[in-house]
Amino acid sequence: MTSRGSYHHGDLRNALARAAAELAATGGPDAVTIRGAAREVGVTPTAAYRHFADQSDLLEAARALTMDGMAAAMGELVAAVPADGDATERAIARLRSTGRGYIRFALEEPGIFRTCFTGQLRFPSDPMPEDPAPYALLGEMLDELVEVGWLAPEDRPGAEAGPWAAVHGLALLLVDGPLKDLDDAEREDAIERTLDLTVRGLATGPEARRAR
Repeated sequence: MTSRGSYHHGDLRNALARAAAELAATGGPDAVTIRGAAREVGVTPTAAYRHFADQSDLLEAARALTMDGMAAAMGELVAAVPADGDATERAIARLRSTGRGYIRFALEEPGIFRTCFTGQLRFPSDPMPEDPAPYALLGEMLDELVEVGWLAPEDRPGAEAGPWAAVHGLALLLVDGPLKDLDDAEREDAIERTLDLTVRGLATGPEARRAR
């Protein structure tokens, strides 16, 4: 939970949004109030109201913050992939990095991760949000696989579902499921195997057929 005084000066809005996400993780959207988030951060409700008009405004900020944080974790590993070398190998490495970053975020921020896709950051009456940032980043990686010939163009529409399901499923198993007690080596092996299967499942293009 966000501790009192844990935010940097000038970053109160993000600290409140993070507190809201953590409140939602334990009690759903009804547990999120501006007063509650202010209490968790250690400021007055008056200070919080300078940043958020109401509960819905706070929930929207919390949703954006969690998705942006996940995308940042994915993007950090994608950016670390060397820019030189074989184009196909680079595109595959970048795809794998998105999956690894997704899982890393889940393991480092389990409470917030649980709220991302469970509906706990929105009320049933709220409109569905646009494609979240992690989904958009995955789409870019799949487009690159088409460009280098690993993924067939006709298989590109809707191809996000498979890789996302594989990585998200593994993340859930590692955070709350039967794989949560794996040691570091076993967890790494599970991640590598899942990413290997994901890459092979997308191998429908001409370059992939030549590589077999």
